[in-house]
Amino acid sequence: MTINEIQEEIIAEFSDFDDWMDRYQMLIDMGSEQAPLDEKYKTEQNLIDGCQSRVWLQADLIEGKVHFSAESDALIVKGIVALLVRVLSDHTPQEILDADLYFIDRIGLREHLSPTRSNGLGAMLKQMKMYALAFKSIHNS
Repeated sequence: MTINEIQEEIIAEFSDFDDWMDRYQMLIDMGSEQAPLDEKYKTEQNLIDGCQSRVWLQADLIEGKVHFSAESDALIVKGIVALLVRVLSDHTPQEILDADLYFIDRIGLREHLSPTRSNGLGAMLKQMKMYALAFKSIHNS
């Protein structure tokens, strides 16, 4: 699936719920369903700066595609990072760098986050793009 196809799938899933309490519950469920991050990746180096809660992000380049795994100690944040991993993981560095992540606004996520969580979302996205950029430069050198 392309990044945009995954985004459309997420938009469709969220459109089933009008109430934001239901959408938050869906986010929490997504975070709970995500495989836990291996303890060896819960390091200071993998912590994302700019997040109020603790978020660890691990990125690996596997056969030319970036594979992300992540975890957070906060339920809703864990759901948000699970969404980002679902959309961006297992795509090429260039696809990740070119991605327009319109689903965040389309499902109303950004407007329903507190300013600190919204900053955290930005920090997570920035870190994922930085990994893609790093892998792209390694791959092209």
